[in-house]
Amino acid sequence: MSLVAVGTMAFDAIETPFGEVDKILGGAATYISLAASFYIRPVKAISIVGYDFEPHIIESLKARGIDMEGVQVKTQEKSFFWAGRYHNDMNTRDTLITELNVLANFDPVIPSSYQDCQYLMLGNLAPQTQQQVIERLEKRPALIVMDTMNFWMDTAMDSLLKAIGMVDVLVINGEEARQLTGQYSLRKAAHQILDMGPAFLVIKKGEHGALLFHEQEVFSAPGLPLEEVFDPTGAGDTFAGGFIGYLARTGDTSFENMKRAVIHGSAMASFCVEKFGPERLMEIDQRMLNERIREFVKLANFNL
Repeated sequence: MSLVAVGTMAFDAIETPFGEVDKILGGAATYISLAASFYIRPVKAISIVGYDFEPHIIESLKARGIDMEGVQVKTQEKSFFWAGRYHNDMNTRDTLITELNVLANFDPVIPSSYQDCQYLMLGNLAPQTQQQVIERLEKRPALIVMDTMNFWMDTAMDSLLKAIGMVDVLVINGEEARQLTGQYSLRKAAHQILDMGPAFLVIKKGEHGALLFHEQEVFSAPGLPLEEVFDPTGAGDTFAGGFIGYLARTGDTSFENMKRAVIHGSAMASFCVEKFGPERLMEIDQRMLNERIREFVKLANFNL
């Protein structure tokens, strides 16, 4: 199975109640690819970086099974940079700095070796860019999953709706689902979003788990109570990477298997928040992931 992940590769500066870092690897494609690499290799990345994205960083990602052929390197510009500060509840944050840099003129290139794409993960980007990737693939993938955010609902709603109509699975959080539909009830919002085109919808609820919708069916995945949440940055992207990585490895896109994929994505995300940036994802191994998944299964396992 061939998996392509599209999104930003960037640097972040992060402040949380537990500390701060001035510059750490970030970006949606980074988190997605690292998480998915636990399930399928290579993960074929499409992104853009600048001269400050040093060769040793590229090599470290390659060592994790990430194919970097689709990552453009612009030697005259800096990489995308984001700085943010999290509040004490760790659920809200303030954006302090956003520097688009190379991302301002990102024109995704699909290498010929990526044209066998069977699973496509569209990380949070301008919806026009997400559309371009779909249109530049010679053959439609078996499954297209898309992430987005409220910024595009505020600034590019028409383009966003067109992109949503082109994908099989939409992944957003509860606040975004409500903004997209004007519905407070997440179940009503889900029905409205499914009418926009996707066959499946995942609504992320952070520490409270995730919801999966398909036609009239609903699955609720629990949130794992963690002793420490150090940095939530990238948790949603990590969820998406684990979700599509599991689906690509199993080759099964049924609702029943998507339930399992939601648990795998949730397990990956639960690791991500334990340290700054993607540091924790670089440390864990398959044994640790399997144990974490068993913890999730125990949370929701009961008899009547």
